[in-house]
Amino acid sequence: MTGPDALRSSPVVLRGRFEQGRGRAVQRHSVPRRLDWLLLVAVAVLTVVGLLLVWSATRPQELTAGGDPRAFLKKDLINLAVGLVLGCAVAAVDYRILRAYAPFVYLVSLLALMAVLVVGTTINGAHSWILLPAGFQLQPSEFAKVALIVSLAVILGAKHDDQRSGVRVTPGDRDVLAALALAVVPMGLIMLQPDFGTVMVFVFVILGMLAVSGAPSRWVVGLIICGVLFGGAILQFHMLKPYQEARLTEFVKSNRNTTSTGYNVDQAMTAIANGGFTGRGLFHGQQTQGQFVPEQQTDFVFSVAGEELGYVGAGGIILLLGVVMWRALSIAADAGEPFGTLIATGVVCWFAFQSFVNIGMTLGIMPVTGLPLPFVSYGGSAMFANMMGVGLLQNVRLRSRTDPHAL
Repeated sequence: MTGPDALRSSPVVLRGRFEQGRGRAVQRHSVPRRLDWLLLVAVAVLTVVGLLLVWSATRPQELTAGGDPRAFLKKDLINLAVGLVLGCAVAAVDYRILRAYAPFVYLVSLLALMAVLVVGTTINGAHSWILLPAGFQLQPSEFAKVALIVSLAVILGAKHDDQRSGVRVTPGDRDVLAALALAVVPMGLIMLQPDFGTVMVFVFVILGMLAVSGAPSRWVVGLIICGVLFGGAILQFHMLKPYQEARLTEFVKSNRNTTSTGYNVDQAMTAIANGGFTGRGLFHGQQTQGQFVPEQQTDFVFSVAGEELGYVGAGGIILLLGVVMWRALSIAADAGEPFGTLIATGVVCWFAFQSFVNIGMTLGIMPVTGLPLPFVSYGGSAMFANMMGVGLLQNVRLRSRTDPHAL
């Protein structure tokens, strides 16, 4: 063979084509190309907006006390930096390897929950925080959310991964009982704090993961019925502390100004109504700058958005949170194997429930539970856990549609 044909089939040319093709394949499977950038952009915008809202909400009280008006902003930036490191670390380790470390992560979370009961500090009626130097606080129950999701995914996804015949095998009664037993221990420790809001998050995560795992529907329906009956019994027999009971029942009362919880909600709703369509502008909200809404940088941060950014800004936050949920659901659907699907499902249930309850209690349609708004509310532990949740989602995304056994 001579001429152009011989040139095209020469070893040097063939090797060059092979290397070129392999380079394109590597590029297609590179980390930057496989990341979910829409999820990252939505989280980044929410975080920046949250920083500004926390700064606006805390600036007046710091000025009144003669402190640094940027104190909370600086702490929030530090929290964000640490959260980014944790999120990147979680994304870097193949999530399938977490199977081996899940028992260790679970036990560490239990030890932290027990430690807070011994050496923790009570804030706003909940004994949930461990004080750290420089005014920082650690809330172990936030990290317990991550530990629970990974542990439940191991149990509920185990039967799927052991199956080689191609036949789908869903969790049985024993698997569900093991998952519930695993969840009951941290939930009991959190109730001792007491932190009813976080327990509600756990319940929603458990129900969502059970439903997606393919567990018998009687378990999901039965747990919902038991939850409703248990909640009614708690209120009927006054098993909660007075302030907790008030938080759960005030939102259905027509006259809420008689209690501090009702006052907080009414002031938050007033702030949102004052914002109108476009808002009064950052640092110019009358309710916010007048410090009429307590805990506005944490529980009621959405009221700052409503007053100073208006319906446009508040709606934008809801839209961005919706994008986060959409991308998380997409990652769950594309995971390619049950363990990754269940992890992503647990994260989206966590974020969705907290977002709905936080915004709902600000609008007066949900009870006040003290749950922060993901990526927006001030709080170091919440920010750390949220970024770890995003790290888990990106971890599953990076390794989706690949051989689940090619570690």
